[in-house]
Amino acid sequence: MGILLNLETSSTNCSVCVAKDGEILVIRELNSANYSHAEKLHIFIEEVMQEASLKMEDLEAVAVSKGPGSYTGLRIGVSAAKGLCYALGIPLISISTLKSMASQVKIQDNEVLIPVLDARRMEVYSSVFDAELNEVRETKAEIIDEHSFQEYINTKHIHFLGSGAEKIKELFPLESITYHCEVVPSAKEMASISSDKFNESDFEDVAYFEPYYLKDFVMQTKKAKA
Repeated sequence: MGILLNLETSSTNCSVCVAKDGEILVIRELNSANYSHAEKLHIFIEEVMQEASLKMEDLEAVAVSKGPGSYTGLRIGVSAAKGLCYALGIPLISISTLKSMASQVKIQDNEVLIPVLDARRMEVYSSVFDAELNEVRETKAEIIDEHSFQEYINTKHIHFLGSGAEKIKELFPLESITYHCEVVPSAKEMASISSDKFNESDFEDVAYFEPYYLKDFVMQTKKAKA
């Protein structure tokens, strides 16, 4: 038996669920453009535990979305997860934000899933998954233009999903592409993934774990003066 707390704070959606053996018992989430994580995360944790009639000591692990995504949001989620793991003496599990997004859409074998998170301007964080959720292209931070994703556009039916899909839709209004712009990272999809990782004892080092920020991509440098 595994009772796990799942925390998702990588985007505008502050999402928390408690699950038993991969089945969600209670979930709370709020998708706000104002990023409500600092105010809502610990409240949601308390609420899901109370509604599930569980004590914090009943938890066997905490899973957290590791990114990429919002720098501040990831820091809040990971700090909370690590604090709970330290206090309770339980393992920490990390979940790829993009993989949990990809799991929201079911596709055929001849199609691919490309979750894309909006970064800034024409930039996104993205990865590519097949129908079995195997990662067939690593996570990248990239600037979207008319040359992006051509190796898939020319050969596969593509499903773009997430906040970055709107940018891509403007460039590629094609029948061979399906857009799922409404998809946001959620603890709901983390439940089954974290359960599998728990059963495999796939844990992080609580002391040294850091979110997947892709920080180098978002850093800006001042132009040299002429």
